[in-house]
Amino acid sequence: MARENSNFDEEDNLRQALNSFQSITFEEEDKSSSSTTAAATKLDDASDVLVTSFTDVVDNFTLCFQIIRLPQQIYAWIGCNSSKFGHLYAAAPTRPSNTVSVATLIKGSCDDPVKSIARRLVLKTGLPVTVASNIPKNSPMLEINAEKKLVEKLISLGYTKRKLDGLSS
Repeated sequence: MARENSNFDEEDNLRQALNSFQSITFEEEDKSSSSTTAAATKLDDASDVLVTSFTDVVDNFTLCFQIIRLPQQIYAWIGCNSSKFGHLYAAAPTRPSNTVSVATLIKGSCDDPVKSIARRLVLKTGLPVTVASNIPKNSPMLEINAEKKLVEKLISLGYTKRKLDGLSS
């Protein structure tokens, strides 16, 4: 009997998940560049979660981006020619000194450029940031271009702090 109930609960959970995915709507965003495509998704009218996905071709590499804006956090994924998850870092502002702490969550090293990207994103947004990336090692120009495209999108979405916000009297 308990096994039948667990199967029923599992089916019910799957149905609920399917219904929530079917209610997602996509809106096309800025298509000024032929190499960039974007889609934004608001998951629920009651939630403050916004998902933005876009791609760009840089130096013959296809970079895929996904930004998930949560109420008090930003998650960003940068993929290069595949959908592998890659390294994962979490960064957050610390008080009272306004510095940034970064933690390796999956497969990272102390000299990984994604760690630096996560730190700089916190400084630009003022929010905790989680960044995942599978950009190949020893590709500094690709890393720089990926960060530049990600920051451009964050600015266009209004997720960054204004310059005056950092200046307090």
